[in-house]
Amino acid sequence: MKFTNLKIDRIDEETLESQIQYTFPQILSRQAEQLGSDRIAIREKAYGMWQTFDWREYLRYTKLVALGLISLGLKRGENVGLILDNHPEWLFAELGAQSLGAVTIPFFTSAVAKEQLFGLNRVKAAYIFAQDQEQVDKVLSCRDELSHVRRLIYIDPTGMRTYRDDPWLISFAQLLELGEELDKEQPDLFVKELWEGKANDVALMIMTSGTTGEPKLVMLSFENFIEMARKWLETAPIGIGDNWISITPTAWIVDQMWGMGLTICGGMAMNFPETFETAVEDFREIGPTVIVTSSRFWEDLASKIRVKIADAGFIKRALYDLSQKIGLHVVDLESEKKPIPAKLRFFRWLTNRIVSQPLMDRVGCLGFRGAYTGGHPISPDVIRFFRANGLNLKQCYGLTEAGGIFQVQPDDEVKPETVGTALPRTEVKITEDQEVLVSSKSNFVGYYENPEATAEALKDGWFYTGDAGYFNDDGHLVIIGRKQDIMRTKEGEAFSPDFIETRLKFSPYIKESVIWGEGHEYLTAFVNIDFGNVGNWAEDRKIPYTTYTDLSQQPAVEEMIRGEVQEVNKQLPKPMQLVKIILLYKLLDADDEELTRTGKVRRMFVFDQYKDLIDAMYSDKTELPVTGQVRYRDGHVGTIETTVRILDVK
Repeated sequence: MKFTNLKIDRIDEETLESQIQYTFPQILSRQAEQLGSDRIAIREKAYGMWQTFDWREYLRYTKLVALGLISLGLKRGENVGLILDNHPEWLFAELGAQSLGAVTIPFFTSAVAKEQLFGLNRVKAAYIFAQDQEQVDKVLSCRDELSHVRRLIYIDPTGMRTYRDDPWLISFAQLLELGEELDKEQPDLFVKELWEGKANDVALMIMTSGTTGEPKLVMLSFENFIEMARKWLETAPIGIGDNWISITPTAWIVDQMWGMGLTICGGMAMNFPETFETAVEDFREIGPTVIVTSSRFWEDLASKIRVKIADAGFIKRALYDLSQKIGLHVVDLESEKKPIPAKLRFFRWLTNRIVSQPLMDRVGCLGFRGAYTGGHPISPDVIRFFRANGLNLKQCYGLTEAGGIFQVQPDDEVKPETVGTALPRTEVKITEDQEVLVSSKSNFVGYYENPEATAEALKDGWFYTGDAGYFNDDGHLVIIGRKQDIMRTKEGEAFSPDFIETRLKFSPYIKESVIWGEGHEYLTAFVNIDFGNVGNWAEDRKIPYTTYTDLSQQPAVEEMIRGEVQEVNKQLPKPMQLVKIILLYKLLDADDEELTRTGKVRRMFVFDQYKDLIDAMYSDKTELPVTGQVRYRDGHVGTIETTVRILDVK
């Protein structure tokens, strides 16, 4: 199964190489000159209609934001906080501030006020851009602790009428008006400020996920990002005018790497769906060239597809099962670099036309030349599932400190269990204790105001990732997991929790899992059920339930999840097989500090929070009464008393 692409209008190598000497706003200025009004730079869907900005308009709005910020008093070198969703104003705000030599710091809009306060105070932000009333209210709730913030600029005016008398607040529209006035007074000011920027200036800072402690701020220069963009533009199936759709949070390295780096450097069109819920429909309308998103996105999509297929009629299920069987056989042969018999190739072509293409079209993925997953390990079963359905999904590897994703599976060498090979001008090596090291111009400048952590992570031009891995016989990198997360049983058997957790999450009924077993005779796990899929399963079987807690404790649900875990056990070596599990009475939640904002489990926090449950799985207990807290969608916290059962799965 070969994934081919149409003719790609790539930026020439000489131009790509020259971009390394510029900043993002300077490259935007050059692209506005070359691509002008003939090419679309940004699309945004609002009220069901796509609105467009060409490259000159892109530069104009960036310019007005920059001049507006000058009018408000922004100085070169100051820090600007961005609490923004995926909309064009994010690009205008970030590039406008960077045009003046300011450093931008994006924050997750899903973060609670306490988290945002920590970050804003950490960088002493002089100005804040906030998306809407919800984000403004979060900032206002801790205003007394933000004496360094001179103005708060809000994007969406909906619901802001009663705030207009507050001089601390200013709308984005008013900021643009200030920019227009200053442009009339000093028409050369923006160009003067723009070209004072240097490629080695810090462009932005991104907060680490904080899985193991207090988050650090990663400083990345324009040079770091632009070198990473060049690597991707040289190797990925993308070119001028191709579409990128922005669906990951603006505070995540992926959307910064692509939304800023690749789209600007490569002359691509940046597309913003109306909402995350309409993204599939918007995919189909826009036909994005590539997509890079989190493993959770692909896990959830695979679960939804499999549940829908299970609910389909007999003929559709039979056709799908046949197509999947043929597709998986082809994928495995390709992975092993074995020839595909002509008869099998024909049946793959036939089932692809009848089953796979309509299915991928239905979920908005038919037009992708390439699809990539990163941010967290993913089960090889998920990769095989999508590739068997004709989607060119590949696992990647990268870190914020490395400037984004630097390790990708080549099209003709996709091995689902690996993260492929390094991009150009990137060196990767493994230390004696299996730590992955990377050397590249994309490596970060350092941690903000943390020279000790910087010295520990950057040594002799190498970034010490903290991840454990090894190269397989084909030279592909295999990531085992975080080095500090590698555990050993009482018998000394080493295991990676990630290795098991990703395989559990391939089940459409398991949302999250956390493996335990350090120093014990056997392995155990917490399991979060997928409330939607398990709820549908229960309704089909006339099983009544009310809440997540109630559903997770239904005996039939427990038996069903027990069966799912037993199926995973069959794929695992005996020392890695699970013996006992608990279906948690609540979903692990970032607001409860159990997950990071990118969806990673904060393992030590969860360990401390649920130690009684973990200890119970290593005793002769079969159930345990618990009293816990549940955070509801409106923000208030309630107390729940229940009894959890300890399920034997061996």
